Amino acid sequence: MITMILKPLLFPSNSRYISKTPISLLANLFFSTNPTSLNDDVEVVYRIITSSSSVQNLKQSLTSTGIFLSNDLIDKVLKRVRFSHGNPLQALEFFYYTDNRKGFYHTPYSLDTILYILGRSRKFDHIWGVLIKMKRKDRFLISPRTMQIVLARVAKLCSVRQTVESFRKFKKFVSVLDTTCFNALLRTLCQEKSMTDARNVYHRLKKEFKPNLQTFNILLSGWKQSEEAELFFEEMRELGIKPDVVSYNSLIDVYCKDREMEKAYKVVEKMREEDISPDVITYTSIIGGLGLVGQPDKARDILNEMKEYGCYPDVAAYNAVIRNYCIAKRLGDASNLMDEMASKGLSPNATTYNLFFRVFYWSNDLRNSWSLYRRMMESGCLPNTQSCMFLIRLFRKHEKVEMALTLWNDMVEKGFGSYILVSDVLFDLLCDMGKLVEAEKCFLQMIEKGHKPSNVSFRRIKVLMELVNKHDALLNLQKKMAIFGSSIQLP
Repeated sequence: MITMILKPLLFPSNSRYISKTPISLLANLFFSTNPTSLNDDVEVVYRIITSSSSVQNLKQSLTSTGIFLSNDLIDKVLKRVRFSHGNPLQALEFFYYTDNRKGFYHTPYSLDTILYILGRSRKFDHIWGVLIKMKRKDRFLISPRTMQIVLARVAKLCSVRQTVESFRKFKKFVSVLDTTCFNALLRTLCQEKSMTDARNVYHRLKKEFKPNLQTFNILLSGWKQSEEAELFFEEMRELGIKPDVVSYNSLIDVYCKDREMEKAYKVVEKMREEDISPDVITYTSIIGGLGLVGQPDKARDILNEMKEYGCYPDVAAYNAVIRNYCIAKRLGDASNLMDEMASKGLSPNATTYNLFFRVFYWSNDLRNSWSLYRRMMESGCLPNTQSCMFLIRLFRKHEKVEMALTLWNDMVEKGFGSYILVSDVLFDLLCDMGKLVEAEKCFLQMIEKGHKPSNVSFRRIKVLMELVNKHDALLNLQKKMAIFGSSIQLP
């Protein structure tokens, strides 16, 4: 770690990402080493954004706190809004409020985050408004990454034609609509639409741009049929573009997914002939392919073979072998590999555990699921959303309230998993079991964390509260939900 010693007299006067504020505030910004204090400020600002009834109210509340709105704090607040699915228009008001300060410039992260928040909620007119404002103030903030974020939101919710039209609009916001921008469009289509859509747009627009190595690496990745990948590989060679390890890995991957292992091996030989060393991604694809053709033991041998070529397996490579054994229902071999990982200094990750959780879930094995969860937590590996869903659904099936509440409390304390997805199943369980006190507590915890419970969950709790005449508690829940702009009304 490099430690930088900052001296007040050395602050650059034209810093683009710091507003012109008194030196005491700058000193506080740069020299504060208390992450807890920053996190507390983020929480306060986030609460103001979500609860403000007007722009004026937002401004007054932010001013009254005395909190210095640094770039770091703004980045974290917008990230908080993004992951809590907060109100996009309130977040936009906050973005504009901070942007209007004299001498202040948003970071690229803040810009990209607010565009993501708006795009997710179909606020496309506001997206173009933000881009127009940012271009006037600092056009360098608008990058190919910014373009890809916007196009990804458009592609997810609109047609391919509308996505290409949005791509054309970026002519107004970038200095030149070049191959890098074209690649951003193709990557978006591959991820949000289909490889076929990306292929069609490529052929339609390729004469306007000069395809490069990255273009073809994007177009080679993700195919399920090898014929399409082979055509792009051939076109790349015709244009005089030399494949690299990424190109070859994409071709090998599609061969493995298509169970054409002999072709995959030939590509590996071709790589070596061209002095391109297969890397861990190459071998991981081979391992996955061997699993698909029912050869988990041969895939296991690849872990040793790759070491002979100076390439050492990583967690993803081990996960691929473990997946093969889990599919073959050879959990003993899979478990041994998990232990071997640890002995090699590789810590199993959430994906590793999920391979086992999946098997236990489908075999209705509550005991081993719970045991594995405890082991996971003790190891310091936090579950992801998929882990939580396997567990909470199993607890729901077996009506294990205590286990479900333990998972929920761990989520609240450690900050992992999706509150929204897990809570729906949890509230189903608690309401079915008549655990109204626990349901109310979890509901309030969720709101306190800035996450809106679903209307379905609210209605389930509402019915129970009305049955036991807890009208005051019900009114309190409705008031809490109001910060999310909920339209729920009590009769």
